Amino acid sequence: MKKRLTLFAVGLSLIGIVGQAAPKTKSAAIRKTPPAVQTHLDGHIGNRIDACIRVRVMSEDENLLVAPFKTQNESTLWQSEFWGKWMLGAIDAYRYNGDPELLQKITNAVNGILATQLEDGYIGNYKPEAQLDYWDVWGQKYTLLGLQSYFDLTGDKKALEGACRLADRLMTQIPAKKEIEAAGFYQGLPAISILEPFVYLYQHTQNEKYLDFARYIVSRMEAPEGPKLISKALDGVPVAERSRTSGNINDWYNRVNGQKAYEMMSCYNGLLELYKITKNPEYLDAIEKSIQNIIDEEINITGSGTAFECFYHGKRRQTEPTYHTMETCVTMTWMQVCKNMLDLTKNPMFADQIERTMYNALFAALKEDAAQIAKYSPLEGARSAGERQCGMHVNCCNSNGPRAFAMIPDIAVTTSQDSIYVNLYGPMSSTVQLGKREVTLEQTTTYPEEGNIEISVDVPKNAEFALSLRIPSWSKVSQVAVNGKAIEDIQPGSYVTIKQLWQSGDKVTVNLDMRGRLTELNGFQAIERGPIVLARDSRFNDGFVDETSIIQADAEGYVTLMPIAEEDRPEKMWMAFTAPMVMGTDLEGDLAKPLQIKLCDFSSAGNTWNRSIRYRVWLKKTLDVRGLKPNE
Repeated sequence: MKKRLTLFAVGLSLIGIVGQAAPKTKSAAIRKTPPAVQTHLDGHIGNRIDACIRVRVMSEDENLLVAPFKTQNESTLWQSEFWGKWMLGAIDAYRYNGDPELLQKITNAVNGILATQLEDGYIGNYKPEAQLDYWDVWGQKYTLLGLQSYFDLTGDKKALEGACRLADRLMTQIPAKKEIEAAGFYQGLPAISILEPFVYLYQHTQNEKYLDFARYIVSRMEAPEGPKLISKALDGVPVAERSRTSGNINDWYNRVNGQKAYEMMSCYNGLLELYKITKNPEYLDAIEKSIQNIIDEEINITGSGTAFECFYHGKRRQTEPTYHTMETCVTMTWMQVCKNMLDLTKNPMFADQIERTMYNALFAALKEDAAQIAKYSPLEGARSAGERQCGMHVNCCNSNGPRAFAMIPDIAVTTSQDSIYVNLYGPMSSTVQLGKREVTLEQTTTYPEEGNIEISVDVPKNAEFALSLRIPSWSKVSQVAVNGKAIEDIQPGSYVTIKQLWQSGDKVTVNLDMRGRLTELNGFQAIERGPIVLARDSRFNDGFVDETSIIQADAEGYVTLMPIAEEDRPEKMWMAFTAPMVMGTDLEGDLAKPLQIKLCDFSSAGNTWNRSIRYRVWLKKTLDVRGLKPNE
């Protein structure tokens, strides 16, 4: 506890610091360095990314996103987040596809937002008397992130200068007018998440005042009315129990609710960025403990979680029909947290988490024609669009979801010093810069439809480096070979690292275990295959999707799945299989024999968004009392 008190004391001393005049901001150099890895994806995954960019990102009218900043008459709502969310996704999308038309839209949006900046530096949608309350600081966070991301992309100094002016103004108000944790709902989580762009401002300018303010923000996490993101994590308090609510439904959208998932994870993203500078082990320990708790108790079979956007011990309760589950903003931020931790730690566990989330929760949120991104993606029921928010034409998830799709290429293949990490598999080509050497990796595969991957290596001249290949934790029987020579001792949930002198034409083959896996929870059953979760869908017309059953599996829990040819599937369904199940509650005659019941990948289930189509992941298991133990 001594360290925590020290943090708080440091924060109190900063109250005098942040209001003082600071040294002039240094000009940052224009960034023209190409990314260390450039990946282009094909196949189903590439098509989904392209569709999201083409429809959800390119179709946005950037002028409508700027409009609320011109009127500045809001007092409670969050219109100001939409510009920044769209901007971050659009910039990452441009980095991926280099579309000049998209760059023009991005530039228009930046010019538009800077034109609304007041003389005192404010950029926002709140009237003066309402500022620093509700979602005002949260909106400023997204503006700061968007402007700095544009500066990183283009080197345009006016974007960084605009961000500095906005940040400087905020530092004259906080803590002079109110402490950061008092600036809004949810124990201050939305406002405290502005930590992340303040760390970036310090990195861009090397101006200590921004680092000082970042430290002040962290100190207020531990204030009496703050969310205690460090101390509660270190004390082992689950993320679903970080609230002062009484269980009264009226407390949910209130100051006392500290379980808001998206905002909490955003704060930890900022704390991680500060850790990279300060190397304070307490920060990383708190982050890691919270992430592990989220994995253990919140993330469901499809890689997302929450209800009404809050943690609720959802992993153990995922078989229960629940209102407002798996908000896409939560899905995106969970992927972001895992990406940041993967970059820092090179722990393949985070790549496993990302892959599960991407193929299931994220892809399920994008309508087949990419016209909408769902706010919620329940494990059963029907898919539908979210409402328009704040009197505008969009909602939070339509603005935020593209960020997750544009994130995928940066995750697929990464590099560190003389090592290349293959984190995701699929049809893709990656160009990797290792010092002065350029390496191209070409993946030839239909993964995850099948488990065979061939990776071709191309180098201008022979080069020694390490190639680390992720072996997913679910792949219990895996094979890896280099130019036909098998690698021994392949362990699930690890990287296979091959360090050698590589030459053009070298080939690495990977074979992953794609057997169907039976998972049981709370008297329900589900089937997974590779990273894909399967679901029943009423479009198959093969019975009542809610009917009880017993899925037939072998002694090790593997289910024999038979693929369904594309011409025999409903339209626009990616993958489909049959699985043997004994259906219903009658075992007389032929009813005791297994039937081949059809299932599809979760992302395809209900993807027509027609509410007459029902789907479900968790299938109720029929009780067979013959298997009960005495007194059970």
